[in-house]
Amino acid sequence: MAEAKAGIRKRLLEVEDTDDAVRVGIGQAGEIDLAQTAAVAYSSEDPGYPIENLIDGSTGPGATCWRGARADAEEHVVIEFDRPQSISRLIYEVEEAAADRTQEVRVEVSEDDGETYRQVLVQAYNFSPAGATFQHEDQRFTVDRATHLRLTVVPNKNGSGVATLTTVRLFA
Repeated sequence: MAEAKAGIRKRLLEVEDTDDAVRVGIGQAGEIDLAQTAAVAYSSEDPGYPIENLIDGSTGPGATCWRGARADAEEHVVIEFDRPQSISRLIYEVEEAAADRTQEVRVEVSEDDGETYRQVLVQAYNFSPAGATFQHEDQRFTVDRATHLRLTVVPNKNGSGVATLTTVRLFA
C-alpha cells in the first residue's frame, strides 16, 4: 500500500478492506472539508498516484491525480461522511494526455448510509493526446442529507485504459 500522507482518512473497499487512516486540508467558501468530515474508500490505487491526491488542493492540467491500479477495470471511490451533509455542487477534473480513450464517470449519492444510491450524473469524456486532454466539471444538484457519494470510473469504454481523477471538491 502507498505510504500515507497526513490528512485524509482512507480505506480500501470491501474485498481488500484495510483501516489505513490519513488526513489533508482545503478551503473555499462553502467547500466541504473532506479530510475532516469523511473517509474515502476506494477499489484500488496506483502507489505513485494515491487517493489522497483527489483532495490535496492541486487542480488544473498537470495537477496531482489518483489512478486505479488495475488496467481496464471499473473503479470506485466512495466518500463516506461522518454526519449527513447537504451538497449543492460538485467539481471534479480528469486529465489524460498519453492515450486515446473514452472515460466515463458516474456519480451517485446515498442518504441511507450506503444502503441505496441514486444517480445524479453520468458523463463520458473522449481524450486524445493530439486534442482534448483535460476535463473540468462543475455540476450543481441538491442533496439534503448525503451519507455517501460514490464515483464510478470506467477507464475506457472502447478499449484499454486506467481510471483517473485529478480532483474532487464538494460544496454545501
